[in-house]
Amino acid sequence: MSAVAKTASEAGERPRPVGRPRVGVLSRRLIGETALRLLDDDRDTGFRMSDLARALGVRVSSLYNHVENKTAVFAEIREILAERINADAAPDPRWDRALRNWAHAYRAAFAAHPSTVAYLSALPLDANSTVGAAYDHLASQLQDAGWSAAESMSVIVAVESFVLGSALDASAPQDMLDPGDRADVPTFAAAYHARRELAAAEGVTPADLAFTLGLDALLEGLRLRLGRG
Repeated sequence: MSAVAKTASEAGERPRPVGRPRVGVLSRRLIGETALRLLDDDRDTGFRMSDLARALGVRVSSLYNHVENKTAVFAEIREILAERINADAAPDPRWDRALRNWAHAYRAAFAAHPSTVAYLSALPLDANSTVGAAYDHLASQLQDAGWSAAESMSVIVAVESFVLGSALDASAPQDMLDPGDRADVPTFAAAYHARRELAAAEGVTPADLAFTLGLDALLEGLRLRLGRG
């Protein structure tokens, strides 16, 4: 018996096992955060449960003590992003301003993790998801402003659809539409360079300009529609 083990035994304590100390306790949240990092590192192939287990230093079977399957992992990723959106979206008593703040927070969250868009946009909402609470708050505010129940849901989905596309645009290479030296598309080329120069002058990206203009136009149209109603 080693001196350490003997001392522990004499004190009535169990000796500490030899080996690598545990870095963290495995949990559903840790699994989701690790999966999100794997998605960010490899947007094309995503991850397998074996990849996730390897990154966490556990066996695959250990994952299933916390998540039922890969779909549950993506559901946890959605919760992580939803919490960030809820934290960043400043509340506002006016429905259009509240919707604008939500859209900006939503875009920022998904632009930081663009690989999640394709997965989460096709994943049914979990019954206990915090996303449902956010939708409920927005729907209530919209209906209080005069939108019907059906219209309030359509407004949310319309803005959400625009935001997801804008998030992908924000994460794409900013020169992907560059016409280069082509002489057969002068109007397009001039518009491309004019937008790039305007973005540089304002200290934003071309994608930011498009998002701001599109969101302004969308909200303006919604305000006019509500006014006519």
